[in-house]
Amino acid sequence: MNPANIARATLVAALLMLAAGPLHRFGVIGWQASLGLFVAAALLAGIGACWCLYQLLRRRGGTATVIAAAAGFAAVAVPIAVVINAGDKPPINDISTDTTTPPPFHAIDTTLRGADASPIEYNPAFAPQQERAYPDVRPLDLPVEQGKAFDVALAACEKDWQIILADRAAGRIEAVERSLWWGYRDDIVIRLTATPTGTRVDMRSKSRVGESDLGANARRIAAYLDRVATEMRKAG
Repeated sequence: MNPANIARATLVAALLMLAAGPLHRFGVIGWQASLGLFVAAALLAGIGACWCLYQLLRRRGGTATVIAAAAGFAAVAVPIAVVINAGDKPPINDISTDTTTPPPFHAIDTTLRGADASPIEYNPAFAPQQERAYPDVRPLDLPVEQGKAFDVALAACEKDWQIILADRAAGRIEAVERSLWWGYRDDIVIRLTATPTGTRVDMRSKSRVGESDLGANARRIAAYLDRVATEMRKAG
């Protein structure tokens, strides 16, 4: 086989792997097809990289073969890293600071989420799995009344979140975050509840697609509550 052709095919496969996310984000292909393309292209790029390396060890091929080998190995390293990262993550995609009475979605409904999205209702079977994997996901108590807590909670929302509902009287915020590369949408609900000492902040973050979120929702909740704490300190 011509080393130059293999090098070109390897580079094309690596580029297709990179394109899988944007192709879904801009509505060219569905999420299942994008994941399939991502995995298949990475596998082909890895095989091509091995072939290019073999040719280089035989002192065949030139600069293009070297570039293709590097690109192919880099491409196949991405899904390998994803698999390794997912190794200790449970197959759940709905995380809540309150797993007994998780905040329900009201403004974000099936019409907004799409017919192919996962069920919006919380699955109680997720609770023990979350407890084992993410024991630090807990509510945040603020020493202020609910109205002020709402202002702090809203200020802590990411600028790129699409705010669907911000109800100060009800103490509720609903939003959607879209991932930069893949364009996946995750739904967020924040609930503020008055307590004898102030206000309790609960948050639920749910992916629309996939069985496992690879820890993304737990990270989002932790980052958000950290921002709430920071805003609270700013507010005095």
